[in-house]
This record gives sequence, C-alpha cells and structure tokens, in this order.
Amino acid sequence: MNLSHNSPSIFNDKNRVWFGLMIGNSRLHWAEFEASKMLKTWDTEHSAFEENRDVFLSSVPIKLASVVPEQTKIWQQHPNVEVISLEQLPLKNLYSTLGIDRALAVLGAGTKLGFPVLVIDAGTALTFTGCDRDRGLVGGAILPGLGLQFSALAEKTAALPLANFPQHLPQRWAIETPGAIHSGIIYTLLAGIRDFIEVWCQDFPESQIVLTGGDAQILMTYLEAKFQSIYAKITLVPEVIFWGISAIAL
Repeated sequence: MNLSHNSPSIFNDKNRVWFGLMIGNSRLHWAEFEASKMLKTWDTEHSAFEENRDVFLSSVPIKLASVVPEQTKIWQQHPNVEVISLEQLPLKNLYSTLGIDRALAVLGAGTKLGFPVLVIDAGTALTFTGCDRDRGLVGGAILPGLGLQFSALAEKTAALPLANFPQHLPQRWAIETPGAIHSGIIYTLLAGIRDFIEVWCQDFPESQIVLTGGDAQILMTYLEAKFQSIYAKITLVPEVIFWGISAIAL
C-alpha cells in the first residue's frame, strides 16, 4: 500500500527505523534513519537489484523522492512507501516542474542552517536553487554537470577523447588535447559558480551557501585552489537532501 502523507505515524515512532530514498538520474541515494536520527547513507546503481533486495523485500517504511519516473514505479511496489510531492514541502512560490531533489535540498539546508540559502547541487546536472528568509523560492538555474560536459564532448565529436577528471586544478593554457578539455570545462564552470554566488550574495549577504552532489568534493578542491574567497563561503553537505526528507517525515 502507499502511505498517505496524512498518516505519518509510521515514521515518528522514536524507535522506528525507516529509509529515505532519493532516486537521481545516475544512482539511488539512500539514508537509514531511527526516528529523526540519520544513521548512515549510501548509494547504489539503478539496476543493482541484488544490492537493494533486502530493502525492497522488507517492511521498513520508505520516504521516496524521485526524478526518474520509471524507477519510481518500481519502488512503489514496496509495501510501505510514501512518494514525496512538492505540495508537502513547507516552501513558498514553488512551480510545478521544479525538481523534487532541488526543493528537498533547499528545504533541508534552510531548516538546518537557516534561511536565506543557496544550494548548488553538482550531480548529473549542476543546479542552483535559492530561497529567501521567508522560505520563498527566489529561483535558480540548470546546466550540464561536470561529468556530462566531459562525456558530451567525447560522444558528440569525432576526434576528442573522454577526459577523466583531474585531481587538482589544471593549468589554464594546455599544450595537449585532454588538458585543453580540462581547462575549458573546469575554468568556465568555476567562473560560472563564482558569478552565481557573488550575485546571490549581493541580494542576500547573510545567506548560507551549500554545495552537494556527486561532484561536490572535486569542485571544492578546484574552488579552494582558484577562488579562496568563494570557497570560504561554501558549506559542503553531501546529505542535504536527506535533511529535507527528514524535515517533512516527522
């Protein structure tokens, strides 16, 4: 059965274990909770049923958010799943096509760290989502993420290779092709992140800035090397979406 959001008692038992599941474009993101306490997080592949068999066959409640409808249908077969919708989130000015992942992340960041808040999610897509001090959505932006930019060049050109992420900030003026790809993508992306943060902080100088997503750590490495003042403003929070799920679960 699907749980109605009008019947949350299955989640607020102080000894009750439940799972948060965020279905992203690339992976399944999991968190295990005991009431409001987050016990652990982990990721699995969409297709890795064996990795998820114990969860799928259990009766442990799941709070599910998803940006992949086909995967949502699979997990709705679980006996105690509740699919989170935008209407459940205590935020203002949300629009109907806003990604639930973006909305939960900004809710979680604001609830834990305070509003106003800007969340940068460095996943398959790189997104910016901002809320003001009254929990009103100000807006945001979406662009291809770091990995998608690298793969797009390799897939859509005849001669350019698939370049791996460099572990450190590359030199700007490259003298070989992989290095030129590194430079073009990374320096442009960092400049864009700096610009969005600076403009946001002009309007909301007291705002929290949160970075999350699968590429967040490597972006923090690049930002630390290139833009120290921007790096210093950012809080790295890998689990921020689960802060949002927890905020409406109990």
